[in-house]
Amino acid sequence: MLHSRAFTLVELVFVIVAVGILAAVIVPRMQSSRLREAADQVVSHIRYTQHLAMMDDKFGLGNEWYKGRWQIVFDKAARTDNKFSYSIFSDKRGPIDYTGNADVSEIAKNPQDTSKLLSGGSSSLDFNDRRATKKMNLGNEYGISNVVFSNTCSISGSRRIIFDYLGRPMRGNAASYTSAYPANRLIAEQCNITLSDGTDSIIISIEPETGFAYIQQN
Repeated sequence: MLHSRAFTLVELVFVIVAVGILAAVIVPRMQSSRLREAADQVVSHIRYTQHLAMMDDKFGLGNEWYKGRWQIVFDKAARTDNKFSYSIFSDKRGPIDYTGNADVSEIAKNPQDTSKLLSGGSSSLDFNDRRATKKMNLGNEYGISNVVFSNTCSISGSRRIIFDYLGRPMRGNAASYTSAYPANRLIAEQCNITLSDGTDSIIISIEPETGFAYIQQN
């Protein structure tokens, strides 16, 4: 005759403890995975920005042409839901020439969906606009709470990377450039961009001269 066997209280306690241990191990890994996914995406977009700069080949096209180079800029403001977001754009002449801001008409189109722009929110595009690429709002999509640029690629706290027609990375705001290659604007040392989610962080590096972008291995 078969008898059913119920769990004892001790066994239930062991099960609860085991589940708690698994949760403690799995949850941080899930968070780390989101951080890595965000970093992978940013690296891909840095490379795409460099590609646009090299294909567009802006060089000597009118006065102050160098202010219109392709760039990737990170921002945190009301239109980004006060979360860190980034945009890829090429500044243009207009009613106000070369503002240094990612205006809607200047933002690159998303090659995977041309109805979208490569921005998760900018000075002229709300984060919840149907044209925004939601994943580029790192705060909302991946829980990124901070984006820090190393001093080697930041001037006065700027969070942007510009690429010249050879694909070389430059720093600062191109709208303030007074010539094609102002002193100390070409990045001469490894640039590190640290993404943090409040618990963990990951570093993206960009090499000088080549502009090669990659994720540092721990």
